[in-house]
Amino acid sequence: MAEPRTISSKDNPLLVRVRKLLADPGGYRKLGEVWLEGEHLCAAFVQRGGRPLQAIVSAEGLLQPALRELAGHAAAVAVVPDELMAALSTLESPPAIGFVVATPTAPAITPDAPSLVLDRLQDAGNVGTILRSAAAFGFTQVVALKGTAALWSPKVLRAGMGAHFGLRLVEGVEADALAALRVPLLATSSHAARSLHEVDLPWPCAWVMGHEGQGVSPVLEQRCAMTLRIPQPGGEESLNVAAAAAVCLYESARQRVA
Repeated sequence: MAEPRTISSKDNPLLVRVRKLLADPGGYRKLGEVWLEGEHLCAAFVQRGGRPLQAIVSAEGLLQPALRELAGHAAAVAVVPDELMAALSTLESPPAIGFVVATPTAPAITPDAPSLVLDRLQDAGNVGTILRSAAAFGFTQVVALKGTAALWSPKVLRAGMGAHFGLRLVEGVEADALAALRVPLLATSSHAARSLHEVDLPWPCAWVMGHEGQGVSPVLEQRCAMTLRIPQPGGEESLNVAAAAAVCLYESARQRVA
């Protein structure tokens, strides 16, 4: 492990940068760095071959062998008092370790990858949960259109629970960029005639999930090869978009192994 250095001032430039990343969901685009908060996210990053620029660990956390080993993967290690570590988190129980990593380079869209398209989703928790479902059900690429919550923001990262590091993430693109996809686009609508489970779903495909209130934009829906209904015998008007995404992705996965 790199020789740890002790930081005792809240005005230290490293800590100031991390607080900026916490305060601004899109700050990673300006600063070129992403803040990974907590043992689970840090371990997931390392397991995928990631090399942290910086580990920040609390004085108490450094005494734990597992966290000390995890911090050892970073190029540099900073040790801070517990009260300064608490200022680097928005959680009620702040974690004892975090990583600063380089903002991933934005990849080009892979034309034939099983994909998920996010159309102006606003809620960070929804976006992170959807990324987690995508990784679980074998979808390897997520394309977030402009207006979607920042994919590498702290809240999306926490909700994603490490799914980010196994996905190809393309964000901030216009709808016209979807012309690069060579797989059929699928969407859901409560007004669709056919139900999800009644159709042979194509594979690979790209599921389109729309804005929490407005749904998929009409222009984008016109590009879809299929628009399908999720049966809701309980009578609710609609599902939360993260729940709807999980249902659709699961059905695609189920049909592949059936």
